[in-house]
Parts: sequence; C-alpha cells; structure tokens
Amino acid sequence: MLTRSDLPDTLPVFPLPGALLLPRSRLPLHIFEPRYLAMLDDALKTQARLIGMVQPQGAKMDAKALHAIGCAGRITSFSETEDGRYMVTLSGISRFRVLKELDGFTPYRRCEVSWAGFDRDLGPAEVDKRFDRERFFDLLGRYFDAEELQTDWASLKEAEDELLINSLSMLCPFEPEDKQALLEAPSLETRRETLVTLIEFSMRGGGPDEILQ
Repeated sequence: MLTRSDLPDTLPVFPLPGALLLPRSRLPLHIFEPRYLAMLDDALKTQARLIGMVQPQGAKMDAKALHAIGCAGRITSFSETEDGRYMVTLSGISRFRVLKELDGFTPYRRCEVSWAGFDRDLGPAEVDKRFDRERFFDLLGRYFDAEELQTDWASLKEAEDELLINSLSMLCPFEPEDKQALLEAPSLETRRETLVTLIEFSMRGGGPDEILQ
C-alpha cells in the first residue's frame, strides 16, 4: 500500500481518450507504440511503478491540452508478447492534479502533479449509504438491454458498492468528457449519481454530439 510520501512530484502520463482509471480499481492496457513502451520500461525502473492516466481535451491522444485531473496507476502485472508488445494491468492509486507539463528528452509526456485534495483515494473502499440497489439494477438492466450489453449479473449483484459503481463507470460506453465527470466526482455517492444521470441520458437518446455537462 502506497502512502502520500511514496507519491512522486512528477509522473509519466498516458493521454488515452475514454480510458478511465479510478482509485482501487484495475485497468488493463495493451501497449504497443514505441513511446509508450519506453514509458513503461522507465516506470518499471522506479520504486512506485506509477503511470498517470489522463484524458486529453479532445478525441486524439496527441491533443496538446490535458484535463486538469487524472488518476495514477501502479503497474501490478505485465506480460510481453513475442513481437514486443505489453499487456499491462494498472491498479488505481490516487487521483492527481496536473500543475504543468514538463519539457524533456523522453518520447512520452511528463507532468508535475499535486496530490492535494485526494487523501480519500489512499484510504479504504468507500460505501454509498444512500445506494438503492434494487432501483439501480432495474435501471441498469434496461440500459444493458438497450445497448445490447452482456454481463454476469450474479457477480455484479454480489459486488460491493465501490467495486460495482467504479467498474460500471470504467466499462460503460460513455463519451470521454462524461468519463472525466465520473473521475472528478468527489465521493462514491456523487459518482453513483453521475453514473445514473449518464445512463438515463443515454436511454433518452442523447447522442455523441450531446455531451452531458
């Protein structure tokens, strides 16, 4: 378990549109671009083994502007394919705020970051005391039917509040800006409320040009 003192002031960042990582959650990644292979190699040489996942402001990875808040993940497993690609799992540690992007000689992007305001991310799993699971699963069932999505409902219904809400936030096919709203939610309850709003918005026919603000 990492503590605040273990967290560095600078992070390599992976600006991947639509890829959401949350604290205490896991994100699988398939890394094959040379610059990100170099980023992974360098991260593995550090004690914390952290990579910052952050949304670019736009649909492209090379967008110059980054969102102010991302989430750092610790490399907890990886395997290399015969052709030199990596299959990686990041375990979410804490959100961070981007202070500035750093110039340098690395092929990947690096940022100076602040961890202030995200102490809760390093603590135990959150509980949503106002979570009406019966009502939520009724909505979720209709949403999955509408989107033609499949899941293991038995496992989903047995999941603890945080695992359930965070997993759905990461996996549901929302727009990148909507994923950012889920990331920035200050509490599990707020994230659940945002998730419900996004699901209801999608079921009302909100299209990709109608990003929820």
